[in-house]
Amino acid sequence: MSETIELQPAQRQVSFSRNNLRWVIGAFAIAGFVLLPVVAIIWLAFNPEENIWPHLISTMLPRYVSNTLILMLGVGAGTITGGVMCAWFVTMCNFPGKRIFEWALLLPLAMPAYVVAYVYTDLLEYAGPVQTSLRYVFDWKLKSEYWFPDIRTHGGAIAMLSLVLYPYVYMLTRAAFLQQSVCVLEAGRVLGRSPWVCFWSVALPLARPALVVGTALAMMETLNDFGTIDFFAVHTLTAGIFDVWLNMSNIGGAAQIALVMLLFVIGLLWIERASRKGQKYHSTTTRYKALPGYQLQGWHKYFAIVACSSPILFGFLIPAGTLAFYAARRFEESWTSEFFGYALNSLFLSSSAAMLVIVVGVFMAYAVRLSGQKSLKTATRLASVGYAMPGAVLAIGVLIPFAGFDNFLDGQMRSLFNVSTGLLLSGTVIAIIFAYTVRFLTVGMGGVETGLAKVTPNMDDASRMLGEGPLGTLRRVHFPLIRGGLLGGAILVFVDSMKELPATLILRPFNYDTLATYVYQFASDELLEECALGALTIVIAGILPVILLSRSIRASRPGHEQS
Repeated sequence: MSETIELQPAQRQVSFSRNNLRWVIGAFAIAGFVLLPVVAIIWLAFNPEENIWPHLISTMLPRYVSNTLILMLGVGAGTITGGVMCAWFVTMCNFPGKRIFEWALLLPLAMPAYVVAYVYTDLLEYAGPVQTSLRYVFDWKLKSEYWFPDIRTHGGAIAMLSLVLYPYVYMLTRAAFLQQSVCVLEAGRVLGRSPWVCFWSVALPLARPALVVGTALAMMETLNDFGTIDFFAVHTLTAGIFDVWLNMSNIGGAAQIALVMLLFVIGLLWIERASRKGQKYHSTTTRYKALPGYQLQGWHKYFAIVACSSPILFGFLIPAGTLAFYAARRFEESWTSEFFGYALNSLFLSSSAAMLVIVVGVFMAYAVRLSGQKSLKTATRLASVGYAMPGAVLAIGVLIPFAGFDNFLDGQMRSLFNVSTGLLLSGTVIAIIFAYTVRFLTVGMGGVETGLAKVTPNMDDASRMLGEGPLGTLRRVHFPLIRGGLLGGAILVFVDSMKELPATLILRPFNYDTLATYVYQFASDELLEECALGALTIVIAGILPVILLSRSIRASRPGHEQS
């Protein structure tokens, strides 16, 4: 009996090490597969059929870079201002409408940025209802008699993107505020600090990692946006890629511009990682008190109401109301069997991508936690750069290896069995789902890594001592603790996939449309009324997940039932 007892720990350790190796090998394999499109684009950039790089550097590239920086910094500032302020108000303060604002502030996340741009352009242009009403009220006859801001500018693009991207910052910062201990806030109050000073000196520094992650996600979405900046004629790197690829028919030049964009996203990822370096916080108690709930009075109360209602009004209610009005007017023309087919295609692709991203994200993040190898961490970071690739360029990166595999397999089958296999990967929904996975892996992994980082390593040690292997520890210990983060990541991927357009346009099979492609085909020709029902459906599909996400964030604070 004594010999058996002595051998069991050693056997468990050997088993655990072997399992560790399986996770590491699997994570490296997944990272390599995810990096295939990026490698294909890099290969194209260094082996173009016609090298126009010197021409780009001497002409358009400086303007592309400067416009991109202006747009990213502007959207970053806008999302931080709106997201952090609203997150603090609804988390730490009491005022009328607080419970509604908690979930309503996430609603713009379901609104495609280019649809918002089309709606506001339609409302604010010279012949639109706003300027028409102003001319009627003030009896103006000519445009030269008054001044009205032009929405199709850098400032207009920043405003449109900020309205739909601030929820990234709001969501992650609010979750960070909910996780904070009341003790540190009370200590600040005991030392004579006001709630405002406690916010700046205590709460905000503790929430900085989440704030940086949210801002980085918003800025990367800005970097990849095409519909808004194209409609507003803001020449960014993304617009440059489409211009070089479509107008000059030079995909190699487009890939070279994409490399510049990769440098941008690598810089953002480095900033995000550096901000969290050495900053890990673990709770030291299982007892949680209710958050302070500062009661706002006087003008502070009204300021909070206005601050929280403005982004909802301008980022969701006005665009959604306009779409609903147009959809009702064109309902009979839009409500067809083809429309149902587009909706089902979108739901299938988005749900499949969300599930795959979470599975891949959990596997890779947990493998990094198990091994701690720098090489695996580097591979994981590299696998996340797909988020920097514009959808159209990423689609080309997917087509190259997939088409190569299809052609190779077809050639082998023809020579051996005189049978053609046709297109198994390229030109199928598999290519679209794979592109979505590569594109949004960063979004899913962000929630997974944030959740795992909050689980103290002592939990892993305790599970190992009780005889659990890595898979058992993940299933029985980590998963219950991080499921809120998993749900949040899955919802973000689902909503983003519903709105994804360029990759879908290129990779979709023949006669296979989604709601996004259906809407864009009309909206790009400024026929917003004809596609309003499709755009409204995309928005509605994102509302329920957004509400569930808000509930998950609220429940993420331990002991919230007693609060």
